[in-house]
Amino acid sequence: MSALFEKITIIGMGLIGSSLARAVQARGLAEEIVAADIDEEVCAQVKSLGLADTVTSDIRQSVVGSDFVMICTPLGAYAAVGEAIGPGLKAGAVVSDVGSVKQAAIDALMPYMPESVQFVPGHPIAGTEHSGPEAGFAALFADRWCILTPLPDTDIRAVEKVTKLWEGCGATIDILEPKHHDLVLGITSHLPHLIAYTIVGTASDLEDDMASEVIKYSASGFRDFTRIAASDPVMWRDVFLNNKEAVLEILQRFNEDLSALQKAIRRGDGTYLHDTFARTRDIRKAVIDAGQVD
Repeated sequence: MSALFEKITIIGMGLIGSSLARAVQARGLAEEIVAADIDEEVCAQVKSLGLADTVTSDIRQSVVGSDFVMICTPLGAYAAVGEAIGPGLKAGAVVSDVGSVKQAAIDALMPYMPESVQFVPGHPIAGTEHSGPEAGFAALFADRWCILTPLPDTDIRAVEKVTKLWEGCGATIDILEPKHHDLVLGITSHLPHLIAYTIVGTASDLEDDMASEVIKYSASGFRDFTRIAASDPVMWRDVFLNNKEAVLEILQRFNEDLSALQKAIRRGDGTYLHDTFARTRDIRKAVIDAGQVD
């Protein structure tokens, strides 16, 4: 595939940023890659891994001359990143991001985007519980969804450029309205992480002998929860703080459903339990049929 961009800047070289750099390299999607991260140790790792043509901790300078800028930092850093890069963005550049809360991304970045620049928010539905530049891999986005949430006045040509980048990395594109995206991800991603953190936290609060047995005899369910709960704490702190309305709405529904199950167990209502479990099994089958399980 011929290069889509002359120069692309990736800001934030964790799992997603480093995987994107690898995918862009492997598929020849850009003639030049600039990797930027405020952490000098991360920059040193990126250099040793050979993930970019230029590696810098100077966020403002990193975007100079780039025709595409991808922000891959935690959501809490967006406003500072936007303020830093705004003056350095060249006319006609396209800016996008990978954050899992889209309305917050728009609110944080749009005030710093020059009129000559197009911002197309995005969210690749991909990841692992690992973090850091060494954790990335080029195939992370292959056969995954990437959701774009462009604003009503976004230039369609900019949307097409972001689409081509993610398709070049192997992803499939869908378009959603930002707040709808945040509500959907609240139940498919954010709530499961919140539950996982809670369950593992509950286990850690048990008496020492009980906690050691929980770890020793962990079945697949608890192992899956510990995998999710091992995700980057900074990223997930920012997700919950920036998508609190959607998460609290979904959490209220979850609490009502959990209360109903609690009552069914207490009164020995096997019919209710069976019907609930059968319905959720059907949902699991639909997830598998949709190709969302490795």
